[in-house]
Amino acid sequence: MLWAGVALVASLGFFVAMEFAERRYGGGPIIGHPGVEMQQLIFEPESWPLMYVSMALMTVVFTWRERFTALGVAVGIDVVLLLVRLIFDAKTTLGTGPLWVMLACVVMAFTHRAGRERVLLLKGVGLGMLLLVARKTGNIWLLITSTTRPTVLDEYLAAADHALANPSWLVGRLLEAAGPVPWNILHWVYTQLTVAAVVIAFYQLRNVAKERSFPRHHLVRTFIVIGLFGPAIYMIFPVVGPVYAFGSQGGQWAVANLWPDVLPSVTVPQHLPFNDFTPRNCMPSLHTAWATAIFIHSRQAPRALRYAGTFWLVATLSATLGFGYHYGVDILAGVVFTLTIEAGLRSQARGWDRSGIQLVAYGTTVFAALLVSYRYLPMEMARYPWLFGPLLLLVTASVIYGYVRTTNLWEPKTAPARQPVAEPQPELV
Repeated sequence: MLWAGVALVASLGFFVAMEFAERRYGGGPIIGHPGVEMQQLIFEPESWPLMYVSMALMTVVFTWRERFTALGVAVGIDVVLLLVRLIFDAKTTLGTGPLWVMLACVVMAFTHRAGRERVLLLKGVGLGMLLLVARKTGNIWLLITSTTRPTVLDEYLAAADHALANPSWLVGRLLEAAGPVPWNILHWVYTQLTVAAVVIAFYQLRNVAKERSFPRHHLVRTFIVIGLFGPAIYMIFPVVGPVYAFGSQGGQWAVANLWPDVLPSVTVPQHLPFNDFTPRNCMPSLHTAWATAIFIHSRQAPRALRYAGTFWLVATLSATLGFGYHYGVDILAGVVFTLTIEAGLRSQARGWDRSGIQLVAYGTTVFAALLVSYRYLPMEMARYPWLFGPLLLLVTASVIYGYVRTTNLWEPKTAPARQPVAEPQPELV
C-alpha cells in the first residue's frame, strides 16, 4: 500500500507537471482542454492504428470470446460514426470505437466487477491507455526540447563519429543507391515500432486472462522507463541529427547541405544555433533503445517472433542511420542505455542482489563515460580513430557481455531427473 501510494502521488505530480508544460509551450495536452478531449471522443482521434493497438493491449485480460466482442463493438462504432461523418461532410477518420470501448470497460469495472476482477480489468485498461498517454507525453517532451534548447551539439557528435567511420554517411549513401523499395520497407519498420512492441507484449501477457494476474516483468515496463528517462538525456545533450544539422532538412539552420554525400570537416566543435521546432531527440537513440528491448524480450518467444525481433532491430538500426536521424555514437549509447534499464527492471522484479547492482552500476558508468567522451573528447576521437573506434565498440560489447552472462545466471536451472535405482534381486538357492 505504501509503494502504491508513492507511485500514485508521483504519477499525479508527473502529469500535473506535464500539463503545466503543455500550457507553457503550447503543445498537445496530457489532461487537455475539454474541447480537445471531446474532439478525440467524437470527431477525429489522433491515430486510428494507435487506438486499435491500445485496445488490443487492453484485451490481454479478456477471454478470446470477449476479445472478439470488443473488436466487433469497436468496429461497429467506427462504421456508424464514419457514415455520420460522410453525411455531414466531416473528416473521415477511424479510431473512436476503440476509445469508447476502453472507456466502457472502466465503467464496467466499477459497476459489474469487484475485488481482484475489478483490479485486473482496470489494469488492462490502464495498460491500453498507457500507449495513448505515452504518445502525448512524448510529444510534449519533444516540444520542450526544441523550445528550451536553442543550440545543439551536433558538431561534437559528428567529430566523435569519425572514430566509427561515420556510419550515418555510409548507410545513407547505400540506402540512396538501393532505390525506393528498401527505403519504403525501412520507413515502415521505423514508423511501426509500437506495433512490433505490442505483438511481443501480447505474447508475453498471453496467459493473463487464464492466470488472472500479470507477470512481474514484461516489455511494457521497459518501454515506459526508456520513454521516461530518455528525454531527460535529450535536455542534457541536445542533438538534432545529421539530416538536419548537415543535410537538406535543416534548411537555413544547417551548417551546409552535406549529408550523405560529403563528410563534414569539424576543426573546433561549437554549439550550433537551431530552430525552435525540430526536436533535440538524438542522444541516445530511443528508437535503437526500444528496438533493442524488443529484441531482448523476443528471445523467449517462438522462432517466428525471435526472427521478427532480430529483423526489427537490424532494420531499425539501418533506418536510424540511413535516414540521417542519428549518428553512430547515438546507437552505441542507446544500446548501453537499454541494457542498463533492463538489468535494473529485472533486478527489481526478482529481488536485488550483488550481481544486479554491479551490472546496473557498470552500465550506468559506461553510459556516463560515453556522454562525457562525446562532449569533451570529440577531436581526440576524430584524430585517433584506430584507438577510439575499437575502444567504443569494446566498452559497448562489455556491457552486452555482462548483461547476457548475468541474466543467464538468473535463469532457473532445471535439474536432471533422477533415474530410479534397480533393487537387487534375491539370489535363488
